[in-house]
Amino acid sequence: MIFDKFVKIQASRLKGRFWSSETAVMITFAVLVGLGAGLGTIIFVNMIEFFHDLFFEEGKLLGLPGTTYVILLPIIGGLIVGPLVHFIAPEAKGHGVPEVLTAITTKGGRIRPVVVLVKALGSAITIGSGGSVGREGPIVQIGAALGSTFGQIFKLNERRTINLVGSGAAAGIAATFNAPIAGVMFAMEVILGDFGLKNFSTLVISAVTASVVSQAVLGDSPSFIVPAYTLKNPWELLLYVVLGILSGLGAFLFVKILYFMEDLFDNWKFPPYLKPAIGGIGLGILGFFLPQVFGTGFDTIARALTGKIGLSLLVLLVFGKILATTITLGAGSSGGVFAPALFIGAVLGGAFGEAAQFIFPGLPASSGAYAMVGMAAVFAGAARAPITAIIILFEMTRDYRIILPLMFATIISTLIARNLEPESIYTLKLVRKGINIRARQDENLICSITVGDTMTPIDDFSTISYRASTQELANLFQETSHHGCIVLDDRDELYGMVTLSDLERAIDEERHDSTVGDICTRTVLTLFPDETLDDALRHFGAMDVGRIPVVNRANPRHVLGVLRRSNIVHSLSMAMANKHKSMRRINRLRMEALVGSELVELYLSKDDAMVGKRLNAIKLPENCVIVSIQRGRRVVVPRGHTQLLAGDRLIALTADGNVERFKNALSRM
Repeated sequence: MIFDKFVKIQASRLKGRFWSSETAVMITFAVLVGLGAGLGTIIFVNMIEFFHDLFFEEGKLLGLPGTTYVILLPIIGGLIVGPLVHFIAPEAKGHGVPEVLTAITTKGGRIRPVVVLVKALGSAITIGSGGSVGREGPIVQIGAALGSTFGQIFKLNERRTINLVGSGAAAGIAATFNAPIAGVMFAMEVILGDFGLKNFSTLVISAVTASVVSQAVLGDSPSFIVPAYTLKNPWELLLYVVLGILSGLGAFLFVKILYFMEDLFDNWKFPPYLKPAIGGIGLGILGFFLPQVFGTGFDTIARALTGKIGLSLLVLLVFGKILATTITLGAGSSGGVFAPALFIGAVLGGAFGEAAQFIFPGLPASSGAYAMVGMAAVFAGAARAPITAIIILFEMTRDYRIILPLMFATIISTLIARNLEPESIYTLKLVRKGINIRARQDENLICSITVGDTMTPIDDFSTISYRASTQELANLFQETSHHGCIVLDDRDELYGMVTLSDLERAIDEERHDSTVGDICTRTVLTLFPDETLDDALRHFGAMDVGRIPVVNRANPRHVLGVLRRSNIVHSLSMAMANKHKSMRRINRLRMEALVGSELVELYLSKDDAMVGKRLNAIKLPENCVIVSIQRGRRVVVPRGHTQLLAGDRLIALTADGNVERFKNALSRM
């Protein structure tokens, strides 16, 4: 009896110490998430092989002769996946990572456990029936959902739950590619957007655990066997610069066509659960002529890396894979974009390598080397994840000799793609919904706004020739009400700056015959359009000036515009307003996810019947409640005796399905 009591007391103490220790809790759950993700990867890979055999073994499914039956396979797969995703777990639609980012941003990392099952089954059927998608996105979502499930079951706080979501994503990438370092980088660079050390240990433990589990069953060999590579000539790096540019353009094209297809299918008035089957028609026809676009395409990537595909077919596969993947995902099937991006990069790089060998015989390495670099460059451009791309290619091929051209092309591709489209293939989906996933990060706005985006263009600012008289200058100041203007020379280039103080000084000294060139300031501080407002403010403070010319970096005498203090104030005000707007939307989505209801905003005009009434006199629909009233700059806590006034903005919480009834009820008051 005494011993049993002693054991219970000690067990209770150990339990208390465990839950109070951040390190013990997170390491334990990181191991569990890694184990789950590793086992999930093994099961998912075997599911894909099972459905691939079921669909593609001739005559096994339909008993049709020849190869024409492959046209029907994506249609059949779409007929199964469409209802499965639409009616059970809509979050499983698409490529997975945006849904994980949405859960982190708007739901505190909460992902429904059923997503694991539906995503695994839906993606396995999609890939097995020929869907041109990857297995990595689904595995990321499955791992993230496992981490979220642990957080919800054990009632962990939001920060710990999000950490486990990232750990699950890292474990998924680590297990499927046998690349634990890349898994950690992917989670930090794409999922969490945070390179802080506070998440690092759990990400590493999950990734390593998942890799050990998957290696025990799937093996420890690299994903691709690549030929020996050597940099023949330093001038060859120039070819990799060109490849980086082409990869950035290819990544941009991939992203744009993907979202064009999604919009095309989303705007089509047709039952959503049948759209994957309609997309399967186009995919089946395309796959009949280019069977390499079916599935993940790892076999084709391996052939491109060894230079076993001709130039014409490589070029066709670049556009064929983009079209096949965008049709599959745009129609609403389930799968990832990671492997398709690698595929597009491999065939693009291979085609470039073949062309380079033809144009510069003896200079370039084998086309396989360019295919290898193209894989990382296109993925980095599409995902905005250059660190992940560089490391994952190294871990997948285990060839360090190509690291220099790899880093070169990958960074160039990322810069090109980012300039063409600021958002990645993962974040663009959220931004189009009004969700800024980085809104909660402590970003210094003044360091993120450039001078070029803030300045007044030169056409909208006063300029005067250095040959003009002081009387002409006085007339200009009187007409424009400005206190300073730019002085230009005979070639309309920067000569100096003149202010109202300069004019008053000339008048006091009775220098009536002076020209503007005589009284202006010749030594002028200038800014470049790519500098930030943080840089500009330091100049304003040091020189105590009210305006600074902005000039072309290539030609510092060519004036592009003027930066004034009022420009800075306006830009910061707009940036703060946009940030607050994003935060309000995120908080609203988080509230709706938390209580399972929808927040509704209603503005009262003077003609609304409820104006002047007290809240206790208004009959609201069932499961509806007014949570706050915005009255000017004040927030009024609603009470029964609170009287509604014209101009009030009501924030109400209403159960799903009651939104329209709520609005109609208030409009009939």
